[in-house]
Amino acid sequence: MCFGRLLRLFGDTRCIPSGRAVHGKIITSGFLPDVYANNHLLSLYVKVNRLDDARKVFDAMPERNLISWTALISGYSKMGMAEEALNCFRLMVNDGFEPNHYTYVGAISACASIGDARAGKEIHGRIYRCGQELNGQVSNCLVNMYGKCGLVNSAQLVFNAILKPDLISWTSILSCYCQCGDDMEGVKIFLQSRKEGVVVSEFSCASVLGACAALENLKVGMQVHSLVVKCGLGLDNFVMTALINLYGKCGELHMSHQAFLEAERPQLQAWTALMGGYAQQGKGKDAIDLFHKFHSLALKPNERTFSSVLGAFEDSADVEVGKQLHSLIIKMGFITFLFVANAVLAFYSKCGLSEESSKTFEEMYEHDVFSWNALISGYLRSGCHGAAIELLREMLIIGFEPNIYTYSIILSICSDLPAIQWGKQIHCCIVKPGCNSNVVVGSALIDMYAKCGRLCEARKVFYNLTTRNLVSWNTMLMGYAQHGFGKEALEIYNIMQRKGIEPNDITFLGVLSACGHVGLIEEGWHYFNSMIRDHGIAPRTDHIASVVSLFARKGQTKRAFELIRSFHLDHDKVVWRCLLSGCKIHKDLALARYAAEKILTIDPEDISAHITLSNVYAEAKMWNAAAKVRSLLKMKDLKKDIGYSWAELKNQIYYFSTSHCTQLQGTNLHQVLDGLTEQLFDAGYVPDAMFLLHSGE
Repeated sequence: MCFGRLLRLFGDTRCIPSGRAVHGKIITSGFLPDVYANNHLLSLYVKVNRLDDARKVFDAMPERNLISWTALISGYSKMGMAEEALNCFRLMVNDGFEPNHYTYVGAISACASIGDARAGKEIHGRIYRCGQELNGQVSNCLVNMYGKCGLVNSAQLVFNAILKPDLISWTSILSCYCQCGDDMEGVKIFLQSRKEGVVVSEFSCASVLGACAALENLKVGMQVHSLVVKCGLGLDNFVMTALINLYGKCGELHMSHQAFLEAERPQLQAWTALMGGYAQQGKGKDAIDLFHKFHSLALKPNERTFSSVLGAFEDSADVEVGKQLHSLIIKMGFITFLFVANAVLAFYSKCGLSEESSKTFEEMYEHDVFSWNALISGYLRSGCHGAAIELLREMLIIGFEPNIYTYSIILSICSDLPAIQWGKQIHCCIVKPGCNSNVVVGSALIDMYAKCGRLCEARKVFYNLTTRNLVSWNTMLMGYAQHGFGKEALEIYNIMQRKGIEPNDITFLGVLSACGHVGLIEEGWHYFNSMIRDHGIAPRTDHIASVVSLFARKGQTKRAFELIRSFHLDHDKVVWRCLLSGCKIHKDLALARYAAEKILTIDPEDISAHITLSNVYAEAKMWNAAAKVRSLLKMKDLKKDIGYSWAELKNQIYYFSTSHCTQLQGTNLHQVLDGLTEQLFDAGYVPDAMFLLHSGE
């Protein structure tokens, strides 16, 4: 009896040396402890996480009771040894012991840790069959288990059966919805718990802040932040990280950084969240600088840190720094983590480094669908459509199931080629698993149909989307604009305005393009100024080029010239090319010559500028000047790139050009085109003689 009391005392105080000394005394004295003393000894080893010693004591016990089994099961469960815990639970039941609430808590927690829904359901069924009442602890464990297994409805049913849900119950069901991606329901659960008068904890606040971040709901997130401050939870590491993540996801990087600074000693998770926020909002340099500061403080990154900072590398200017980071990842052994290797692979793909991305892919220990997506998208960015298609075939042959991003990549290939028949087949594949309602896939479908000229199909997909984001609106608008349907494109923009959807730079690019197709000069000028004044969007070169093209096409070449000068774009040949094209149409010889000279100053080898200038001289009957330009082309041995056309027939793409004869199912395409040309002349078509003479070799 004395040994039992001592073992209990040392177990409660976690004093392992004294406990082991008593254990040794028991062995050397020849004393045979009863089941209660053995349970105290077993409990001592469990409490100090020495599970091997606990199991030896358990196996040597001549007699065991329910407490013996429960102590061992709970110990295994707390240490993350779920399989051992469940095996012990099964052995205990087979030995005829009836589990109690503590036993069930340990076993159900083990099921939750490994996501074993089947075992969890069996235990729940056993409780129900035995007619045992669920107490609060067991009910909370069941809610947590079903949530981690993704069975939201089952978790909700268990929660509804709890007569008086406590803080743990509410936090469990809240986490359940958030973990399963139903963030809106998670926010509703939190608000409902507040109405019920349930106090908040650091875990409930962190969960609801994560839901607000996923929904990008800044308003509710800031209200929760106020509650956090009021309840004194602001210094908790989980809450601090959730706040940084919230403001980062919502684009409020200043507030995200402010939350970071309020932490006395920011934990690793806080650093990682802020880096991720910078990367997601396009502030790659800030993310990289923050990582340098983190590294200079001799702090140790984890796999999440590396994957966050790698997302900041988006252009080739960062290649060398990215390669150094890759070396550090290998050196620290984090390359074995699949999602870190995927982040490295995505970095090389984004930079267009196909060789490095292929090498990284080959050296990876394992692959998943995200690995294949990153590799294929990299080849697409490099314009290697053939290689991308072959990789896609290989991925499907191996047995990887496409996800929504894979479908987006395939549709991107169909858009770029374009290949409408293949795109339609992919659309059917998307409809079968019900992915067509997804906004990412839906936007890719709209883009594919629009680029293939099937605007009716694009419009059907657009209106069938259950939710539409800015990308889907922009894709539909751009589709109309690119095919000359300016009025329809502007109507899309007006609907966006009425619905309160904030446009971005891509939206205005489509709007300005639409105005150009319809010839709405003043409307285009109004939208351009509205973009700057009302929406705070700084105009890019392509915005200015669109307005220059709009002015120049309608003969307002001087106005277009003044716009270029006002933005100091002397070194951008795109805008000068737009001006040159308009000057050619409206025979503004002086300004055309000036624009061509500007282009050739920037790029002396620009063939198109030489040819256009030669045509301008020819139309003005300045034959000597035109001849000089042509002579200069011959002297420099500059030749215009051969233009290719293509046709899709039975999932095959056939390319042909003026210098290459192609047989299409036994028919010579040149003969077909010659026949069509004869019919054009018979119908009264008169070609532009100057264009025929001076369009270039």
